[in-house]
Amino acid sequence: MILKLKRTPGIYLVGFMASGKTTIGRLLAHELGWSFADVDEDIEAQQGRSIAEIFDSHGETAFRKIEQEMIRQRVGEVGRGKPMVLALGGGAFAQAANRSLLEENGVTIWLDCPFPKVCTRVEGTTHRPLARDAAQFRQLYEDRHASYRNADHRIEIDNDDPAAIVAAILKLPIFF
Repeated sequence: MILKLKRTPGIYLVGFMASGKTTIGRLLAHELGWSFADVDEDIEAQQGRSIAEIFDSHGETAFRKIEQEMIRQRVGEVGRGKPMVLALGGGAFAQAANRSLLEENGVTIWLDCPFPKVCTRVEGTTHRPLARDAAQFRQLYEDRHASYRNADHRIEIDNDDPAAIVAAILKLPIFF
């Protein structure tokens, strides 16, 4: 395992919504024997309402502030020696302050899911406020790729088998 990961045992899964961060993150954490957390789940538990409700009542700017604080809290746990796989919301890594914090305190892995697969996964859902307008959704996908490319590693989501994706992650040089 690389020194950076030994010093700050955090693996941060980034990528667009519906790329599989939560599902893959839970399985990866189980394989490593580490804790798992999902920033969106943390926010909903803390706020007592859904992400969509927060967006609708307070807007994206207020949501991003809450999200940033939750990420700081989780990274703080990693900094105190708690090994963790953390799944981030789709827009979290697009925020420069979050990106810097994560890059300095662990390893970031981009789960790169093709847009058609993302569309299939979000079709018919109502809990994703930024997926409501198809044209804006496509533009958001394109815009966020520039940020995701800054991740330490990229894993292509070329199938729907979480175990295969976790196996690909475990082959990354960070574990040798």
